[in-house]
Amino acid sequence: MITKQSIVTLSTPIIRGEQSISQIEVRHPKSGELRGIALTDLLRMEVDALRKLLPRITIPTLVEQEVSSLAPCDLVKLGVEVAGFLVPTEVEPDSLDV
Repeated sequence: MITKQSIVTLSTPIIRGEQSISQIEVRHPKSGELRGIALTDLLRMEVDALRKLLPRITIPTLVEQEVSSLAPCDLVKLGVEVAGFLVPTEVEPDSLDV
């Protein structure tokens, strides 16, 4: 079953004005939101590709500057979620017969 969104808890919250954002919802991207981004770059969790895509699929919406300011461990957490959305369910570990 395809998960449509995922909640990521940040190790280092984003400060936006007086608001502290400690959780980001990452939703499954639609094809149009992937425009201009190589899928292989997302699967490799390339920083520039994530900087382009995350503002399109996060709630609250992150801006590129906020993505650039994320702690590396938080960027990896978000990147893992994005990469997971791109893997067909037929090859996900849960669907393999072991």
